[in-house]
Amino acid sequence: QVQLVESGGGLVQAGGSLRLSCAASGGTFSRDIVGWFRQAPGKEREFVASITRSLGITYYGGSVKGRFTISRDNAKNTVYLQMNSLKPEDTAVYYCNQGNLWGKGTLVTVSS
Repeated sequence: QVQLVESGGGLVQAGGSLRLSCAASGGTFSRDIVGWFRQAPGKEREFVASITRSLGITYYGGSVKGRFTISRDNAKNTVYLQMNSLKPEDTAVYYCNQGNLWGKGTLVTVSS
């Protein structure tokens, strides 16, 4: 059974960068669209970005547009989220998603 495994989270200062990875473990992504969501403490889960694996078409949530970049490496069954100019309000658990399948998340903490 395919699982989504996130990695790359950590503690970073405001203005810094991190790159998250989402790997399809035990198989391949079963759908074309893969997305990233995030959930901060006490808040609802929020859409961050998505990409179509076939054509690389991308979509971004308004709060990250211009700072985050989603990409994919189909040969590695991996989707990336490059996060630049990080802000304290970007602090959250970041989840990889495909359809009804969710990873367990990776924590990103941005200090001011």
